[in-house]
Amino acid sequence: MAAKKAGKSRPLPTREQIAAYINEHPGRVSRREIARAFHIKADDRSWLRSQLKSLAEDGLIEKSHKRKVSATGRLPPVAVVEVFDVDVDGEPLAKPVSWRSESKPPRIVVAPPRAGQKPPGIGDRVLARLERGDDGVYLAKTIRNLQAASNQVLGVYTAVGRDGRVQPTNRRLKFEVAIASDDSKGARSGDVVLVALEPGRDLGLRRGRVIERLGGMGDPRALSLIAIHSHGIPTAFSEKAEAEANKAKPVRLGNRTDLREVPLITIDPADARDFDDAVWAAQDDDPGNTGGWKVIVAIADVAHYVKPDSALDKDALLRGNSVYFPDRVVPMLPEALSTTLCSLQPKVQRPCMAVTMWFDVDGNKLRHTFMRGLMRSNARLTYQQAQAAIDGQPDDTAAPLVEPILKPLYGAYQALAKARKAREPLEIDLPERRVEIGEDGFIAAVYPRERLDAHKLIEEFMIAANVCAAETLEDLRQPCMYRVHEEPSREKVQSLREFLDTLEIPLAKGQVMRPSHFNRVLGTVAGTPEEHMVNEVVLRSQSQAYYAPYNMGHFGLALRRYAHFTSPIRRYADLLVHRALIKGLKLGGGALPDEADEDFPELGEQISNSERRAMAAERDAMDRFTSAYMADRVGATFWGRISGVTRFGLFIELDETGADGIVPIGTLGQDFFDHDEHHHCLVGRRSGKVYRLGDKVEVRLEEADPVTGGIRFEMLRDKGTGHVARKSRVAESKRFKKSKKKQKAGKGKAEKRRKR
Repeated sequence: MAAKKAGKSRPLPTREQIAAYINEHPGRVSRREIARAFHIKADDRSWLRSQLKSLAEDGLIEKSHKRKVSATGRLPPVAVVEVFDVDVDGEPLAKPVSWRSESKPPRIVVAPPRAGQKPPGIGDRVLARLERGDDGVYLAKTIRNLQAASNQVLGVYTAVGRDGRVQPTNRRLKFEVAIASDDSKGARSGDVVLVALEPGRDLGLRRGRVIERLGGMGDPRALSLIAIHSHGIPTAFSEKAEAEANKAKPVRLGNRTDLREVPLITIDPADARDFDDAVWAAQDDDPGNTGGWKVIVAIADVAHYVKPDSALDKDALLRGNSVYFPDRVVPMLPEALSTTLCSLQPKVQRPCMAVTMWFDVDGNKLRHTFMRGLMRSNARLTYQQAQAAIDGQPDDTAAPLVEPILKPLYGAYQALAKARKAREPLEIDLPERRVEIGEDGFIAAVYPRERLDAHKLIEEFMIAANVCAAETLEDLRQPCMYRVHEEPSREKVQSLREFLDTLEIPLAKGQVMRPSHFNRVLGTVAGTPEEHMVNEVVLRSQSQAYYAPYNMGHFGLALRRYAHFTSPIRRYADLLVHRALIKGLKLGGGALPDEADEDFPELGEQISNSERRAMAAERDAMDRFTSAYMADRVGATFWGRISGVTRFGLFIELDETGADGIVPIGTLGQDFFDHDEHHHCLVGRRSGKVYRLGDKVEVRLEEADPVTGGIRFEMLRDKGTGHVARKSRVAESKRFKKSKKKQKAGKGKAEKRRKR
């Protein structure tokens, strides 16, 4: 509609002007405010109403309650938010409790609480003042706590006279709990206890009572127990599930394909207890496929034992996956299955789901076929055994396997490696470490984790089998639980591009992003001081993988379709894929029930959340084990790298052990440091000093607390990240200060416009 005259002199605003005004407004705005801003008279209010309706239908603005509108994805200045996760830098993340838009809510980072305020934990709700940054990320400043996720606290008991106090294991809880002697349940100093908080205070402390004793902090098992309890990891199976597992029997051949004479072998970590995949390869004897390969991947047939809607099935879904700690595993299935009947142990008959794949000389898959079989593993090798054998140093177990089994496996792997190289998946190179647990149950040593061809061999075979599963289910029109890894969001890519600009590294613009674009960036910095930093930033720019019943492809692996099939002992998603294959291929019992696909969206969300819960618990336990390992080295100095930059301080990862701790921003000297999120750095206002992600630094260990898993460092000195980074530091600081002035000036102009 063309703008008409309002009265005698003022034209009505255009759609673009109305949208711009709403977008500049910090929160929700009413029709009356818009009318007042543009001097729209009463006779034209219906015209304004139709314009706002049109803008909302086009997705340019959003309608809210009380006849107000706001910019798309915009939050009000004050809102109730719920903490739902913690990001890789340790900052609590929240989501708005009231969000009516179909779009995803914006990112909300929760600021540290003021003195006297309880830090919110996951599941807590707070009334918060929301400040929107230029990048669209909101900072939530707590006004008051509304609803706690639980009135229970896990902590360590210390006797104080006849009574006691409990220090919470959650490092964000800055208070202690007073325990009366009658409420201690016999706890002793050093015991890990679960406490129910009670109303009221005792000498200024929160009051509580012990409801469960979990063991002493001197026992290394307590470190894992804290993580298990804190994250709600189920540990006990129901009586019915245990009974079903104990009644299970070995499987006979029946209608299965007999694979017992195929010399399949398992290759796993040295400390593995459940073996759910076995492999075999040979040259293809088809004259039409010269130089090609035939490969079999056999996977434990968990679906035979875990029937849909059984007690075992319900317990497995409740867990979602096995959880791995330094000293133990919390399995998805009872040990009668996970380490016995479903484990592909050597020289023992086991039921399996298997896929035979044919590849050409360049590793391109020609065809595949699935079967339900009965197999007998020929041998169990570790990655190190297999690699040593192929390198000419076999031990007694591996020596007889070199010519007939290992050389064909490595030959097939070399072909698949060609296809992988042509596909160009994302190749992020960040060091991994392996923890060795000593006889006392604590960490004895930390080593760089080896990355052998034996690891890559198994990885490529499993990826190929997973692709076959997704393809087959699509061909059969069966429901499939895909492993989805979407391409990075435009916002994250733009943020990465701006960061790379400071290093004079180009990133493709104006085209569909592919893993190869990121690989070229990583290749540019390979072998330079910036290598670690750029790998870290590229990793953080990627989306998080999840499970869903719709195919969005796997960006990181550069695959059009992908589904987890190879680990049903430890992942519920794989079990769903097995059941769907059994149903579609008519392979017998344990098939996916009819209309089960209706539950797949909810199941995908549930097992994705379970996976994130497990990862958080594993990280939590590792922090505590590492803190215990470092506790007797307080005062020592170490070299490390800045692994995280937040508005609260710097996270440092030590070179020697991989231990991760914080340098609080208040300890960095007399300067005031601003957080530049786009460039992943802290910038000193007066000095121009810059601490950025990946910088090499020397720190002193000030505190290592096994109770909370917290490690605190003091900054001593930094080496920076080389010539390119140092050259741009002054310019970065000036740009940052200049952008701050522009932001301030812009806010002032917007305020003047609102007042007019």
